[in-house]
Amino acid sequence: MDNKILGMGNALVDILTVLESDELLHRLELPKGSMQLIDRDMMNRISGQTEEYNKNMVAGGSASNTLNAVARLGVPAGFVGKIGSDRVGEFYQADARANGIDPLLFSSENESGRCMVLISKDGERTMGTFLGASAEMDATDITPSLFDGYRIFHIEGYLVQNYDLIRTAINMAKAAGLTVSLDLASYNVVEDNLDFLREIIPGKVDIVFANEEEAKALTGKEPREALQELGAMCSVAIVKIGKEGSLIKHGDDVIRVGGFDANCVDTTGAGDIYAAGFLYGFANDLPLEMSGSIGSYLAARVVEEIGPKITHDRWADIHQWIDQLTHVG
Repeated sequence: MDNKILGMGNALVDILTVLESDELLHRLELPKGSMQLIDRDMMNRISGQTEEYNKNMVAGGSASNTLNAVARLGVPAGFVGKIGSDRVGEFYQADARANGIDPLLFSSENESGRCMVLISKDGERTMGTFLGASAEMDATDITPSLFDGYRIFHIEGYLVQNYDLIRTAINMAKAAGLTVSLDLASYNVVEDNLDFLREIIPGKVDIVFANEEEAKALTGKEPREALQELGAMCSVAIVKIGKEGSLIKHGDDVIRVGGFDANCVDTTGAGDIYAAGFLYGFANDLPLEMSGSIGSYLAARVVEEIGPKITHDRWADIHQWIDQLTHVG
């Protein structure tokens, strides 16, 4: 079977700003480390308050970040999302293609979504997300042919507020024989959609990625106990524990995967890139422990950079590291 991975998520362009202090977060009433959905007025307010700062623009969105790294690892990848007919949308589509992703993008008359990423001195990121056109994707956009030729279907948790879209996409993916993967994305997303997640994961989702806060929001428990509960809902449960690595449960097996040293400057994308490493290993039928190690290694590399992507010149070393790991293993 082909190892192609299809992702679905909010097609967002990230506007990355490194803050001098967290005072601006307090002024804007943005809880540090959270992801808040914002309207156009709030987006313009953040833009105005950060005018004097240096900013970087990159194609983002959780699943998009994951698929970008998957493609860099050499696994064919496609991405389903919705963009506006504007310069931001054009930038997004061009960036996806440049990174080796097949962009399966629907178009809207409204402006493209963007995420204002405010990066604190300690590397923690706080996100204000204006969904724009990305939020208009709905169940009627999804057709069975989208899933042709893919083995894994990866969904970002930021979409779960659209219940009909998620149900339709998961049911079509399962009918087409795909493995379904879900990244829980953010603790406040989990809290806001708790009943739906507890309904949709058992029997429908095969792989679930959560960090400590997301796992606690879903189960009310600390990482090890949360892993047990999550592992009872799906085939493969992963709880990421920051720089300490991750815990993986499959059946009765619990695997502890260590973290890797990193000079952290920005945690944006760490969870997304971990998922990419894990799914790369899974798609290539590597042992779960090895897949988790690749995820941890990639996460350690991305936090050393501003933004959710590992820069082009570092991938040769990453491929070399993976080759050594898989041949030793």
